[in-house]
Amino acid sequence: MKNRTKKITVTGMLCALSYGVAVLGRFPLVLFLKYDPKDIIIVLGGLIYGPWTSLTIALIVSVAQMFTTSGTGIWGCLMNIISSCSFACTAAVVYKRWRCLRGAVFGLLGGWLCQTAVMMLWNYLIAPIYMGLPREEVIKLLIPAFLPFNLIKGGLNAAAAMLLYKPTVTALRRSGLADVSQKESKTRQNPGVAVFAMFIFLTCALSIMALKGII
Repeated sequence: MKNRTKKITVTGMLCALSYGVAVLGRFPLVLFLKYDPKDIIIVLGGLIYGPWTSLTIALIVSVAQMFTTSGTGIWGCLMNIISSCSFACTAAVVYKRWRCLRGAVFGLLGGWLCQTAVMMLWNYLIAPIYMGLPREEVIKLLIPAFLPFNLIKGGLNAAAAMLLYKPTVTALRRSGLADVSQKESKTRQNPGVAVFAMFIFLTCALSIMALKGII
């Protein structure tokens, strides 16, 4: 019961934090498509507690956005849920199977690729409905807009999660809000992973500047 209470408490905190960064951290990335960092929080929840936690946070935050900040209604909510879950739940499932640093990295990379592929399909299927455009017009946007948007978005989220997971777990453990395995508690931040994450950040940043015509 005590562990369950801790899990509910942390999940609630992550929901609030995810919603906060979704509202305050949005900025245009590619054309009309806006990035927000909520998936970083959602995937951290999944890495700590498993894929069902990622699903729970994604559902709560997406519904909250639908009733407050989103202008795309139920279809936008559905797309948010699919996008977040394809990234965060995939990463959490892989990490649950291989609970080590390598499993976390491969999980985040797998979630990045899964999100990109899934959202290309769902943008083809659903975007014409909530954007109010003919499907032919949406097809023209798949490669120049939706593909780079999802690649950059997933890259930023995966890199941030690689850097933040260990400090987050450490903080929660020290505060008594999370129980982690002995193996995880002794795992240190790997310099190679940090360098890899920074390389992804740099690549995404250069891609954004190229898309905006800065370089």
